[in-house]
Amino acid sequence: MIGLLGLLLVLHILATIAVIGPAFVVPVIRRSAKTAGQLLFAFSITTKLAILPKIGGAVLIITGIWLMIITKMGLSQMWLNLSILLTLLMVVTIGGLIEPRMKKIMQIVSESQGQEDEVPAEFTRAMKKIAPLESTAQLLMLAITVLMVVKPF
Repeated sequence: MIGLLGLLLVLHILATIAVIGPAFVVPVIRRSAKTAGQLLFAFSITTKLAILPKIGGAVLIITGIWLMIITKMGLSQMWLNLSILLTLLMVVTIGGLIEPRMKKIMQIVSESQGQEDEVPAEFTRAMKKIAPLESTAQLLMLAITVLMVVKPF
């Protein structure tokens, strides 16, 4: 059983990296674009990276539930319950608030004229509105990670 537990823990940690990594890197990639062409390239990269959190998220849920079952922990630990709640808030923030806005922003970018034009002002304004949401999602991820590692209560 220890072998299975170890394997599940490794898969759970790798899935966490797949979810958290892009969430921290993608905003940096998008914000680094200085021209419309760079912005289009940044969006093509970030669109490809978007698959990692989806796969990682599914593996994370499956391994997390499996770990709860084989360790007979269930929902008896406050740190785990809080982690699950914060994860749900993070999913709502990313899936319900950030992604729909990003689709509109991607449309603005794709409609920009030339490949070497300046980044559209609409994009800059829209990204300033999304930045607090992205920061919130990142803070939630940090809090979840701390809870999972430290298990304070």
